[in-house]
Amino acid sequence: LSFRPQKMSVALTKTAKKTRDHKANYVQMVREAIDRNDRIYVFSYENMRSNHFKDVRLEFRGNSSSGKTASMNDSDDEDNNDSGEGRLFLGKNKLLQIALGRTPEDEYSDNLHQISKLISGSVGILCTNRPAEDVEAYFAKLAVDDFARAGQVAPRTVVLTQSEIEVHPVSMVEQFRKLGLPVEVKNGRVALIGDRKEWEVCREGKELSVEQCKILVHMGVKLAVFRIGLMCRYEKDEGAIEEF
Repeated sequence: LSFRPQKMSVALTKTAKKTRDHKANYVQMVREAIDRNDRIYVFSYENMRSNHFKDVRLEFRGNSSSGKTASMNDSDDEDNNDSGEGRLFLGKNKLLQIALGRTPEDEYSDNLHQISKLISGSVGILCTNRPAEDVEAYFAKLAVDDFARAGQVAPRTVVLTQSEIEVHPVSMVEQFRKLGLPVEVKNGRVALIGDRKEWEVCREGKELSVEQCKILVHMGVKLAVFRIGLMCRYEKDEGAIEEF
């Protein structure tokens, strides 16, 4: 009876130590990226998609031969490239704040505590040597259409017409019905019930349901846009911060 708690205590101690080491390593990675690069950007993001964000990572890796890609949530622990043109961090706001420093007394470099104040919510940082005009031009153009997810507010009303419905195979009728789409098979084609000419999938300003999002995917309608907006730029040499 006394042996089991002892084993559990040892296991919990090892887990706690691993967690501490993991956090310390992350803070160290951020600080090493600060040391290697001339400027830091704080950015916010909308409609995050890991596949699109991976492209952004690759854009700032330069010509690195590393084949590793990091997941969005465990963002930089697997991204060990040091030879590219930048390094992105997000998803661990408290650790980013610690790495930058929260006060003038513990900031890692001059004025970084001001940057730390902005690390809240859906944000991240980019450490880079790439010229500021190149970075800012890249993000100004970055906008990738994607399918909306449940819970998003519809940016516009979407209405399906009979011609858009009938191009789908009749084998999908039952699946469409389960999603709430009023369809039937008529003359060998998928048709709206009751000779309707159109059907409203969603209305602008209303929250999208799971079923509505699935219908939009089937119809190829993309209502979300993946974007990254720059909030400010920090120049390490002067400790200067420019807000956008």
